Amino acid sequence: MRLLFLPAILLLAATFSTAYAGDENDKYDAALAEELGADDYGMRSYIFVMLRTGPADAEITDAERRNELFAGHFANIRNLAEEGKLVLAGPLSNGTNERGLYVLNVETIEDAQALMENDPTIVAGVFTAEYINFYGSAALMKLNDIHAKIQKTAVQ
Repeated sequence: MRLLFLPAILLLAATFSTAYAGDENDKYDAALAEELGADDYGMRSYIFVMLRTGPADAEITDAERRNELFAGHFANIRNLAEEGKLVLAGPLSNGTNERGLYVLNVETIEDAQALMENDPTIVAGVFTAEYINFYGSAALMKLNDIHAKIQKTAVQ
């Protein structure tokens, strides 16, 4: 009886594994993967930027000056998104020195640094930026398209 049971289990396992692999491969969209720059794992490289409180943050107390700097900061974010360079951005509110983050669609840290040179809050020292190579899902490249469809009010 044991001898018959083992081949039956092996046949059943082979059937399920073949069926599962077929279903998984049927989901793959080669054109979308190519459009998003995905590798075989559906992943790609980005540059992650961590914004931290800068040395001049406490020194810039004039409300008009801060508003001007942050208006430029948000304008830079919008420009980067429109150019397809910004994948994700947002503030952090953990009460520490970490203030925000970006995920950038650029090849190198030097490319990311060049983009951040246009951000008035970094230029003024309100923020400093740390640059890190990041490997994540290529699906992030669709995030801005989706966000535009669900955003009711734009940040000014």
